[in-house]
Amino acid sequence: MLKSLTISNYALINELQVDFHRNLNTVTGETGAGKSIILGALALILGNRADLSVLKEKDRKCVVEGIFEVKDYRLQPFFEKNDLDYDATAILRREITPAGKSRAFINDTPVTLKVLRDLGLKLIDIHSQHQNLELSNQVFQLELVDAVAGSDLKLEEYRTLFRAWKQAQKELSELEKQAEKEKADLDYFQFQYNQLEEAALLENEQEELEEELERLNHAEEIKTAFTSITELLDNENISVVQQIKDAAKALDKIRGFMHEAGELYERLQSSMLELRDLVDTAGELSDKVEYNPARIEEVTGRLNILYGLQQKHQVQSVAELITLRDDFDHKINTVTGYDEVIFERKKAVKFLNEQLEKQATALSQQRVKAFAKIQKSVIEDLKQLGMPKVNFEVEHRELEEFTSRGKDAVSFLFSANADLVPDDISKIASGGEMSRLMLAIKNLLRNSKALPTIVFDEIDAGISGEIALKMGAIIQSFSVSTQIINITHLPQIAARGNAHFRVYKYEEAGKTYTSIRQLSPEERVEELAKMVGGDKLTETTISAARELLAN
Repeated sequence: MLKSLTISNYALINELQVDFHRNLNTVTGETGAGKSIILGALALILGNRADLSVLKEKDRKCVVEGIFEVKDYRLQPFFEKNDLDYDATAILRREITPAGKSRAFINDTPVTLKVLRDLGLKLIDIHSQHQNLELSNQVFQLELVDAVAGSDLKLEEYRTLFRAWKQAQKELSELEKQAEKEKADLDYFQFQYNQLEEAALLENEQEELEEELERLNHAEEIKTAFTSITELLDNENISVVQQIKDAAKALDKIRGFMHEAGELYERLQSSMLELRDLVDTAGELSDKVEYNPARIEEVTGRLNILYGLQQKHQVQSVAELITLRDDFDHKINTVTGYDEVIFERKKAVKFLNEQLEKQATALSQQRVKAFAKIQKSVIEDLKQLGMPKVNFEVEHRELEEFTSRGKDAVSFLFSANADLVPDDISKIASGGEMSRLMLAIKNLLRNSKALPTIVFDEIDAGISGEIALKMGAIIQSFSVSTQIINITHLPQIAARGNAHFRVYKYEEAGKTYTSIRQLSPEERVEELAKMVGGDKLTETTISAARELLAN
């Protein structure tokens, strides 16, 4: 419930602080006194947008703060989800700075406007003429049915399954589109794969072929070089090998006399063996090299194939060609495997569809069970409110397609007279009838769930006399379990309040302000007397006011 409201520098309000009764609060005041201004300020802590026009004095900030008792609303999960400190009392504050910056706080912790709005809507329900129009909205009507039916849990289970079903449908559709597209490309994938596969690619082949081609193209130069090595190291005229051999013989003769000579001898022997091996290897390599035009043509042809494939696919190596070949192979396998995957996905969607149908049926059955209760309660209240021949029905039809709310559509049908067939509320109900209908609906809801503080902004529009007395009685009964702030112009309803507040204007230093204060018992009698008979007080109007308060 709303314990207190503080407003500073908002529109015509300078400074204002008001403490509310936990049950029925009556708010009255002359037309134009500023009741709508107070509602506008209250709407700020419900997350409504604001601009600099709300600042009465442009050089100081506007502050609206509401203190709420929240222990009965099971809001701990909300506070935990938004990383807020939870307490039995919650303070919602909104600030608008002279620079136009908006700031929102919950228990002195900065929050986004959305978080403030989400919490505010759980704490205050401002009922206005606009909400009367909502009563003809079928989504609004279905929400009312769910509230009475207590089907929140079933609806959430259904919605969880509905989201899974929608996601599965989306994935299946995307898969089918992808399959269709890639099947159109299958011939292209197959051609490219076949070309690469027929090339019999080997990862290091290109480097080896390029090296072989270099050897073949320079065969004569290679053989000449190896022949020169052999002739320089070991020929009949000048033989390096023979000379080292002779040097070793000379050292062999003296190595018994000098150990250093022995070391040189060993080194010459090693060199001689190395040179002999070098000569033999050069000869062997020379024998392997030969000019072979046929092989040159063969290697060149193979390399041209590899170069051509690389140029075509814009890559730099055979390894990349192999990767491309494997990618095409994977795509081909994927495309050819789509039918099986799509078949399995369709089975999954069908299964979810069947489960969703069961959930929708269970949800619908629970809703339908509440129709009789809704009809009975609304008709009883409307009869009390001066509509003895009223007829009210909840019409139900099953939708062909699933929606986020199930497969149900409901319409509230109404007629005020016995000789009229009930029809859609928006087509047949007058403004006064719509107000009474909404009060009956709200009264029904209070027995179905914990309602937040309700602000009735002239819900009594279009009624008077005996009906106003009955409406006042219902609102008073309503306030036993739900805090009501009731803005009214009717004395019969105003007299029902546990606390009576008057909105008024005053002037100070040449400026006009709006404020609100709670009336004393005598002030309340005077206010009601003026509402009964005008500003001039008489014994008759004062007596009438006292009688209203006594009932």
